[in-house]
Amino acid sequence: MRHPLTGRPAVDEPPRDYLTRVGEVFATFDRQDSGNVSYGVRVGADRYFVKTAGDPDDTAPYFDLPGRVDLLRNAATLAGRVRHPALATLEGVLESPAGPMLVYRWADGELVGAHRGERDDAASAFQRFRALPVAEIEAVLASVYDAHVALAADGWVAADLYDGCLIYDFGTRRVTVMDLDTYHQGPFTNRMGRMFGSDRFMSPEEFRLGATIDQRTTTFTLARLAQVFLSGGADGTYDAATFRGSREQHDVLRRAARPDPADRYRSVAEFAAAWSSAGR
Repeated sequence: MRHPLTGRPAVDEPPRDYLTRVGEVFATFDRQDSGNVSYGVRVGADRYFVKTAGDPDDTAPYFDLPGRVDLLRNAATLAGRVRHPALATLEGVLESPAGPMLVYRWADGELVGAHRGERDDAASAFQRFRALPVAEIEAVLASVYDAHVALAADGWVAADLYDGCLIYDFGTRRVTVMDLDTYHQGPFTNRMGRMFGSDRFMSPEEFRLGATIDQRTTTFTLARLAQVFLSGGADGTYDAATFRGSREQHDVLRRAARPDPADRYRSVAEFAAAWSSAGR
């Protein structure tokens, strides 16, 4: 018997109708600026995260339905080309009248990112993650950086990467990187002005129309993750005075996050190697 989510190419029902019929929808994620609607679905003993393009009639998001569908197909291409323990695992793509349904293996844990008004809450996953021992945070960063070395080796340039893309399981200490829909193959030109993302992690060129976005941009954001996670800046920002890493790590991050891309590490691999050496 074919698996209802991973064993067939297409269905003729709207996503939620089909998912409700073949499994148990135990979670719905429908408050996304992107317009995407995702579901936690249990089929037998297995759980899945199913991402869809959302309501075809929803015109509020920046992208219309065809644009959202294109981004989902881009995410599926990325997941098919690069496999890494820290990346969400795509189990299959199921076509529907509302576009593709991306069926990911369910990742246990909590979303590290928090909304602006919740970032100072000590009970939030964001602040609990920040309060972990330095070595544990460094292990997470090492995994995230290694995943991006693999992505960069296949030509992918990060976009819209921030703490809200990370799921962390505090019990198993496992991190999962998700929502890579807007990653690009190869360098590209900023045609938006202010691009998608969180200001706390974005490079200057991500605000500048016509600027080149490439691996040096990715190194900026990866460095910002370490700076934010290893310091205690108010509202989830970076505060150099409270940075908990070493002087060598501080220097690596400062270079990676310099305003001028020409002054940064030239590649993700170069940055990751420098970070690894600084932590020894």
